[in-house]
Amino acid sequence: MTSSEPSPSVRRQDLLEAAYAYALRSGLGTLSLRPLAEEIHSSPRVLIYLFGSKDGLLRALLARARSDELAQIERIAGLQDESDEAGLRSAARSLWQWLSEGAHRGLLTLWAESYAHSLVHPDGPWAGFARDTVDDWLNLLAACQPTALRDTEAGAAQRTLALAVLRGALLDLLATGDVSRTTAAVHLQLARLE
Repeated sequence: MTSSEPSPSVRRQDLLEAAYAYALRSGLGTLSLRPLAEEIHSSPRVLIYLFGSKDGLLRALLARARSDELAQIERIAGLQDESDEAGLRSAARSLWQWLSEGAHRGLLTLWAESYAHSLVHPDGPWAGFARDTVDDWLNLLAACQPTALRDTEAGAAQRTLALAVLRGALLDLLATGDVSRTTAAVHLQLARLE
């Protein structure tokens, strides 16, 4: 290898980013290496070499999507003041605003597809994805609660309810595209959080 050639890790990262952009447009459920490789100007052999297998590539794509999702919700949750009594409600409203923006539809559709695959196919590349994302969101919502409430059963129930409202409304929004109705429902339910 000459010094002008990228190292395998750089090439792997470049192909991962290109494959991620493809997955945001096309999903992962019916992913086939040949069309993917053609789209991202690579070959199935190179993808297998760099990711070990199709499952290895799927795991890398799921990790990339999860990282993207986490970065966004951490940014939003980090804007909340944990001493604020309405911190959880405020964080959930901010999260819903982000979730309902059309610019994130590809990522959120990919999340929903991956979540469902993780439930139906609990082994293989999807293993643990659904559970891990639930934990991710609950931990971030907990950080928005007052410290005295965070470690109580009531605190756990409140953030579980907030998560259920957000995720249920998100699935409805992805299915229907009805931002007004789902937003009204989210705001109605979050107003009841105490």
